[in-house]
Amino acid sequence: MHRFHPIPWLAAAVLASVLPAQAQTAAPSPQLQARALAATCANCHGTQGRAQGAMPALAGMPAEQLLAAMAAFKNGSRPATLMHQIAKGYTDEQVKLLAGYFAAQSPAPTR
Repeated sequence: MHRFHPIPWLAAAVLASVLPAQAQTAAPSPQLQARALAATCANCHGTQGRAQGAMPALAGMPAEQLLAAMAAFKNGSRPATLMHQIAKGYTDEQVKLLAGYFAAQSPAPTR
């Protein structure tokens, strides 16, 4: 006579409940990563890079221009109060994500 053992069934149930949770913890898409990184720029450069006032707007800036500016901040050839320190905190991949994100944003309407 074959006896029912609940342990394999319990293990299968636990595994089935864990697998969907692991799938949800996959790395966010590049677009979400870029948006999250861009949020760190909002204090100075405005929401979505639409600065108001003296700070340069990043929205609509060509990606190549932002990449060059960040490289200059990183290597110290472009003077700054804070950006040379902030730029050093980003990886090259993060800077590329930021450049693409801001290039895709519409500039703020002029008044």
